[in-house]
Amino acid sequence: MRPKLGWKDHILLNLYWLGLNVASGTITPVLLPYLVALFVPPEQKNTYLGLVRSIGLAVAMMVQPIAGMFSDRNMSRWGRRRPYIFAGTMLDLVFLAIVGASPLFIGSAMDSFFLPTLGISTALFVLIVGIVLLQISSNLAHGALQGLIPDVVPEDQRGRSSGVKAVMELLPVFLVIVVGPLVDRGLVWLVVGFVGLALVLTMLGTILGVKEEPLREKPAGPVAEGIGRLVALTAIFVLVTRAALWMVNQAGGLAAGASLGTQVTIGVLVGLIAMAGSIFLGVYFGAWVGIGREAPRQTPFIWWVVNRLMFLAAVGSVQGFAQYFLRDVLHIPNAATMTTILLAVVALFLLPSAVIGGRLSDRIGRKRLVALAGLIAGAGTVLLLFSTNIPLVLVSGCIIGLGTGIFYAANWALGTDLAPAAEAGRYLGISNLAGAGAGIVGAGIGGPLADFFNVLRPGLGYLVIFAIYAALFFLSVLALTRVRAGR
Repeated sequence: MRPKLGWKDHILLNLYWLGLNVASGTITPVLLPYLVALFVPPEQKNTYLGLVRSIGLAVAMMVQPIAGMFSDRNMSRWGRRRPYIFAGTMLDLVFLAIVGASPLFIGSAMDSFFLPTLGISTALFVLIVGIVLLQISSNLAHGALQGLIPDVVPEDQRGRSSGVKAVMELLPVFLVIVVGPLVDRGLVWLVVGFVGLALVLTMLGTILGVKEEPLREKPAGPVAEGIGRLVALTAIFVLVTRAALWMVNQAGGLAAGASLGTQVTIGVLVGLIAMAGSIFLGVYFGAWVGIGREAPRQTPFIWWVVNRLMFLAAVGSVQGFAQYFLRDVLHIPNAATMTTILLAVVALFLLPSAVIGGRLSDRIGRKRLVALAGLIAGAGTVLLLFSTNIPLVLVSGCIIGLGTGIFYAANWALGTDLAPAAEAGRYLGISNLAGAGAGIVGAGIGGPLADFFNVLRPGLGYLVIFAIYAALFFLSVLALTRVRAGR
């Protein structure tokens, strides 16, 4: 029987989540939109932002479960997970430097090769390379980290530990408030250094503070088959989402010439069908391939991933397009700065709801709280559709934040209950269908939709995709009804 853990143990165990989310909370909503806007025509920035995120996240979707699977089998005397966390962080520092160097290639002589060959500038190519490599190294650590709670936390304390994890994931919205002004001033290297320092310090806290028991006996079973399944899982999901994007583009062509109201209605319906359909098909068939012969007995876990992906696709995309929404719709001059201020205000609701949600999930059950989170976040996104000024945006953001905080704590606790203990790293790595797939679906499909409708009427595209994200929140609640769990 595992010993009970104190608050210090929960904090050190989850500390590296703080570093990972300083990185993602800085790069995804603030740094990446800024850099993409520097490298591409203004009318195509949403499409290219979605493309860059989709490429990187497809890599993350494959790497994270593979890293989790290998960490499940790691017999190092330092434990199963910590060696991967250390190695991934060291590589992060190298690949962050590539991302930071991308603006140096604006107007490069190599544009004469990249523009006619790939259709993108040298600077954008360097950025994509940096993001892809960073996703590899980051998810090497991420995939292993996900196994720590199932490894060392007693089952009746996992809600509490998942609540601390959620705080660590959400706290960076306060810390990155310094990042927005730096980005608006073009100080990319300072931002990159800030992210690297956060990763190193939190990594040291976790690997020095966690007591892992070395694995005594390596799990049986072939590794090659598992890798092949995870590669196939990624390919299935990417192909499904690409097919969904093709369907959206075809619908846009067929609707040309119709009234604006008709085009918006078609866009919302087709976009929702594309996103929800690709989530269901991509996750359901991808997870069955990734899990293998055990899949028929793991359908509650698969539906948990569907629920998680629908929610994260919505909330991550609202966050990811926030900077462009503030700039193009509300005409905020320092949009990166205002984005980080907005995230910090939202965090006032995120953090307490995460802590309370984690504790409540141990007492009243995970599923009820996850369902409540979807309804609250959906209501906040509906309000965002009518937000014509910063105060209304803040109110809607705080409502979304309240639901998101509850979701982060209770949903992850539910997932740790559903994942088989002996293969927690692999199963929770497969759940990265939700983490990585959220950006592939939400941004990969939403970005082109936003650009299409912004051409018809400036700013309209954001309202179309936000309406779709609101519907995804509500659909996540329906998906949860298929999750059968004791808690």
